This record gives sequence, structure tokens and C-alpha cells, in this order.
Amino acid sequence: MIGFLIAIISGALMSVQGVFNTQVTKSSGIWSASVFVQFTALLVCLSAWAITERSPLSKVLTVEPKYMLLGGAIGAFITYTVIQSMNLLGPAKAVMFIVISQLIIAYVIELFGWFGVERVPLDWRKVVGMVIAIAGVILFKW
Repeated sequence: MIGFLIAIISGALMSVQGVFNTQVTKSSGIWSASVFVQFTALLVCLSAWAITERSPLSKVLTVEPKYMLLGGAIGAFITYTVIQSMNLLGPAKAVMFIVISQLIIAYVIELFGWFGVERVPLDWRKVVGMVIAIAGVILFKW
């Protein structure tokens, strides 16, 4: 149950953050806004680490395979693409396409067992669910 609650909070925070970042971009620029977003995220993470965890930061560098360390770099492009999509489509449409894209890519990752994720068999109910979600986006858009 707590997982569902955390996921709902995450989705809500992403939507609010996207709107905030888009507004900041209007008075600065997309990359300067992204720098500010990532820098403030760094400060929050360092503070949380100092208060709660205190395990050596160098342990991160022991992660294998090393390409898993690209999450932060991917995060920079997530910030950029969320800002751009919200600016061009508006928050509701952008979030719909973002969520559908996340769902499809996450399921493909599970199907093929990419990046160390446990492989799952194809479930036609999930495919039908995604098709219904896509139909919902189309209905919402028009």
C-alpha cells in the first residue's frame, strides 16, 4: 500500500515540478533553469544524505555495470524534455504522453530483462491496458 502512495506522490510532484520549471524557463532559459533545478536537487540530496545515511559517497562508484551511473545525466535530459513538452503541449497533455511513454518503455524493459531487471513474460492484458491508455490520450487530446 505504501508503494502506491509513494507513486501517487511522485506523479503529483513531477507534474508540479514540470509546471514550476516551465515558468522559470520563461524568465531565464531552458539550460539555466535546468542548471538551477539540478543544483538545488544536489543540495537537497546532499542534505538528506548528511542527515540520514552517511555511508561513503565513493560507494556509488563501485556500481556495476558502470553505465548505471548515467542516471544523473539522463535526469538532465528529463528536466529539459519535461520543460519543453509542457511548454509546447501544456501540462495535462504533456504529462499524459510522458506517463504513457514511461509505461510502454518500462514494460519493454521488463519484457526483455534489460538493465538487470527481472524478465517477465508477455501478458496480453497489460498490452490491452496500454492500448486503452493510449486510446484515452487520443480521446483526451481531441
